[in-house]
Amino acid sequence: MSIFQRKTVTFDAVDPLGDGLGDDIAAERREADAITSLEDNDPADLAAFWGGVVDDAKKDQDWFDFSNE
Repeated sequence: MSIFQRKTVTFDAVDPLGDGLGDDIAAERREADAITSLEDNDPADLAAFWGGVVDDAKKDQDWFDFSNE
């Protein structure tokens, strides 16, 4: 008897959140400083924050920039 008698192959459905990722996401969403909506944030505040992040990154000795052409 051959195991290949069936003409179709089926696979079990995969749950991407089945390994506990769903619980981790839910816990992150319950945190006090969780981002719930970008509309709640002032664009100027976001620009200032990320500008500070970039400035800190530029202080890294391994920093390089391709835009200085």
